[in-house]
Amino acid sequence: MWKKRELLFLKKLKSPELVQDMLDALPYRCADGHLSARAAVRDGMAHCFDGSLLAAAALRRSGHAPALVDLCAIRDDDHMICAYRWRGRWGAVAKSNFPGLRFREPIYRSVRELALSYFEFYFNMEGEKSLRSFSRPFELPEPSVLNWETDDSTGDQVVQLLSRAAHYSILAPRQEKLLRPIDRRFFKSQLVGVNLKGVC
Repeated sequence: MWKKRELLFLKKLKSPELVQDMLDALPYRCADGHLSARAAVRDGMAHCFDGSLLAAAALRRSGHAPALVDLCAIRDDDHMICAYRWRGRWGAVAKSNFPGLRFREPIYRSVRELALSYFEFYFNMEGEKSLRSFSRPFELPEPSVLNWETDDSTGDQVVQLLSRAAHYSILAPRQEKLLRPIDRRFFKSQLVGVNLKGVC
């Protein structure tokens, strides 16, 4: 159950932009694990999973209908974003160690377009473009059914539910063979502010 001060904190996050500002201000959680939305508030840090749950909890309270989207990679960590729709277009709020894998303006006509906007920014430490698929938007159950908002023990169940959602490939096999590595200048630019302890 949320504490009163935590609920007041959530209610102040009245827009996706304010939610993103809050996530950007939190240090990156380097440890693995699937925690609740509350964990990010309680611990004062977050990674993409608990950050997306916290974003979903806040956006629900401001009248949005958030949905999780799973971005899957090869030879790299997967990434989770909290997508939302505004005037028929898709945008996203996200916590990431890397600056290019965070907020997206609600300008995308489909979830595929939204996912593709992350492609050039999604690379491993060898400079390989690693994003390969994305999930159908997954609407979280009501907390009364599965308490993902405040119960840390439910995180793995959320992951299982999300893994069952349909996933769609981004590349054809022959496209994958033709990918160029990331430009070294771009690579360096995307390491600004990155906590290297959280890099696989």
